[in-house]
Amino acid sequence: MSSSAPPPVVRWRTDFDKFVVTSNFERRGWRRWEERSDEDWNVFWANVHTVREIFNPDNGIRLGEHQLVNHFPNHHELTRKDLMVKNMKRYRKELEKRCKERGEDPASASRATDFLPLTFSLPADYALFAEEFRRVQRAGAKHATWIVKPTGKAQGKGIFLVNKLAQLRRFAPGGGAPEPPSAGGRPGGDPRARRGDDARGDNARHPRGVDASPHVVSRYVSNPLLIGGKKFDLRVYVVVTRFRPLRAYISRLGFARFCNVKYSSAPDDLENPYVHLTNVAVQRKHREYNHKHGNKWSLANLRLYLDAARGARATDVMFASINEAIAHSLRSVQNAVVNDRRCFEVYGYDMLVDDDLKPWLVEVNASPSLSATTESDRALKTRVIRDALEVAAPAGWLEARQAEFEAKRAGGVPGVLRGGGASWSRREPTWRTEGGVPSSVAGSLDVLVDDAADELRERREREREGAKEARGGERVAGFGSSGRGRGPTR
Repeated sequence: MSSSAPPPVVRWRTDFDKFVVTSNFERRGWRRWEERSDEDWNVFWANVHTVREIFNPDNGIRLGEHQLVNHFPNHHELTRKDLMVKNMKRYRKELEKRCKERGEDPASASRATDFLPLTFSLPADYALFAEEFRRVQRAGAKHATWIVKPTGKAQGKGIFLVNKLAQLRRFAPGGGAPEPPSAGGRPGGDPRARRGDDARGDNARHPRGVDASPHVVSRYVSNPLLIGGKKFDLRVYVVVTRFRPLRAYISRLGFARFCNVKYSSAPDDLENPYVHLTNVAVQRKHREYNHKHGNKWSLANLRLYLDAARGARATDVMFASINEAIAHSLRSVQNAVVNDRRCFEVYGYDMLVDDDLKPWLVEVNASPSLSATTESDRALKTRVIRDALEVAAPAGWLEARQAEFEAKRAGGVPGVLRGGGASWSRREPTWRTEGGVPSSVAGSLDVLVDDAADELRERREREREGAKEARGGERVAGFGSSGRGRGPTR
């Protein structure tokens, strides 16, 4: 093939049509893949169930080097709540071990990973949870609140709050019937009577009829940062293109999601989802949900507010702590996730900030909602996907993969075909392998972790230092051999 040959056409596929995704494909000039086509697809934006089937070894599907999907094979190591907790606990122990080996205080490892609320898996850890529940009560927190979530659900489904151990009896060995519906321990309590809410939603019901499938129970952050008296959390977008070495980007285009009803820690309000759960899928059912702004602030507006209310320095520390928490969470699964170069991921991190501006990791979503609630929401999410594709599938990536494949067939080097012909002129950019992505490519993304670039930088620094020492040694040797500059002899 001559060097003037046109680049190959990128064919995209998706199993759910979302404007923020498909519009980006079309804007890039990519062509939609058709099932009757003889050509393979190149980029598949798929749901997690489809990706699970793609990587199922029993189905006979094998991805080619010219194909790219938007999930890693076992992304659930980070996005399933119980596995995330398990991996974080293991990671903390590894950090403590490294600290001991270096003669450092192991407590520093605990402080570095102290962004995950105390969490137990149910029913597996019920005995440990019950022991901790009683310990907290003995310490004086008789009405401490815990939040319970199913491990495999999203959008706030199946979440409820408890302050009595008996409310989780069904997770105990031998099970048992759930307690009658209650609010803060008072049978028949209904927060609507005092708060005037029009509906409590599915999550407001106490867990009658809910099975004892795997759940996690976490200590509830009872002192959330409030704005206008309302609780909120942050949706932070993170793009990962490889895990070993780790390369991750964090978007500046996230948002804060607010509850409709002012926050209250009163026992009577434990069952009111409009007080406690920030999920849009929950809040949009409330009569006071604002369809104009979707109960959202951009991260930029939140930063402006906090700069004024708490000071720029405290705000900078808070956002830096969020970045550190996300980086540690990714490192906790770095060796557990299958590192496949044909995969990338756009994670939706949910972070809660307490009144001391301390961030807490709530959960990580493998499929953050791409539905737009407002025009500004649509523009934000379109930009997030655009920039994610810029780093995951940059210009020339398919040509580079094709050239690499052809070179392997030819037994030569990339870019040279059988008979010495040149392949496509464009190549995958060097930052894809060496790191250091230019800002012109990353757009709204900031580099969060780039181990390849760090390793390359350190290696070059060592080489410079070695060359400097070698030159210094040569000068010293020449200086001494001439007899000049020697000290007095005895």
